Amino acid sequence: MVEFSVWDILRNLLGAAQWTVYLSLIAFVGGGIVGMLLLVLRLSKLRGADTFVGGYVQLFQGTPLLMQLFLAYFGIALFGVNTSAWVAASVALTLYTSAFLTEIWRGCVAAIPKGQWEASSSLALTFGEQLRHIVLPQAVKIAIPPTVGFLVQVIKGTALASVIGFIELTKAGTMISNATFKPFVVYSCVALMYFVLCFPVSLYAKSLERKMNAVRR
Repeated sequence: MVEFSVWDILRNLLGAAQWTVYLSLIAFVGGGIVGMLLLVLRLSKLRGADTFVGGYVQLFQGTPLLMQLFLAYFGIALFGVNTSAWVAASVALTLYTSAFLTEIWRGCVAAIPKGQWEASSSLALTFGEQLRHIVLPQAVKIAIPPTVGFLVQVIKGTALASVIGFIELTKAGTMISNATFKPFVVYSCVALMYFVLCFPVSLYAKSLERKMNAVRR
């Protein structure tokens, strides 16, 4: 039997870790774009918009991400599209991320004093101009720390993509564990890599939050 050193295990896991990073970035950027569109739709006061976006948020926040991954993987195929684990994982995580970011950002916009809306209305600004010039610039400052912090949840959420065959860090760990018969060593290395990915992001989010609190004082 071939012996695998800790370096061999780490080297193979590093190759899979890049796919965890790629999937996290796709989900975060895609979710941010969809989330912003949903936020604007919700704030637009269009008839039924608030109900639609609220239902969307409740659907993706109220169901397990694992189930969403399964539905994306098998559901897309029902439309005759030959989907892959990569596409299904990207779609599911993007929709999941957008639901949470929409709600985070809605809370940040709600934190803006109502007088800001009223003052901008008195200047005869359109809804789009109110958002672009008055509300969103203030809301962005409040939203940055929780948004960056949520990236940690996205990174950890990519681990569930292994159930549909996407080879990221967790899936690679399972495969290496089966080959080496060293589950404790392998999964310790996997946990360490997730920590290395998530801890700097958590520190950065806390640093941003402290800076924001200092500015408000």
